[in-house]
Amino acid sequence: MKKSLLLLGTFFTLFFISCEGPTGPAGFPGENGFDGEDGIQGQVFEVEDVDFTFLAENNLYETILNFEDFTSFPVEANDAVLVYQYDRSVEFGNDVEDIWNLIPQTFFYDEGTIQFVPGHTTRDVEILITGNFNLSALDASITQGQIFRFVILPGVAAASKMDKSNISAVMSSIGVSEEDVVKTSFK
Repeated sequence: MKKSLLLLGTFFTLFFISCEGPTGPAGFPGENGFDGEDGIQGQVFEVEDVDFTFLAENNLYETILNFEDFTSFPVEANDAVLVYQYDRSVEFGNDVEDIWNLIPQTFFYDEGTIQFVPGHTTRDVEILITGNFNLSALDASITQGQIFRFVILPGVAAASKMDKSNISAVMSSIGVSEEDVVKTSFK
């Protein structure tokens, strides 16, 4: 009896596994993007010479960059905008690599701390420099001529488990090489 039930169960299992349903309708055409998925694209652009304006009433510095000034791709509401601040270049023998830090980022000074903080809409990105002391005398090397790199990740990519603090890994995951980065000046 056990052999009969085992044989019958095996038969039904193989029968149901081998069944195939009708083919569904074709999807919308698109371009290859994040992890080869059609129509999903990430984008990267770099902006040099970014200057901040001091807002005394709020004791902070602010700069706003409009996406349409730097890219022709629309930024959707569910997209993530990662902002990286250029730190410096480091030499490794004959190679030179840039160091990029994902913001928000905190810096510690004798007077207190400051933090670069990003925020975005579908039209622009705002970067603030906030702090816990009077920022009016902040050195111009901090508030003027900064370089930022922006990575716009589609919602599906933003939800993935990639190391977003590593700009190289993020760019690689969306198929963007260093040569593909559009570099412009804010001024």
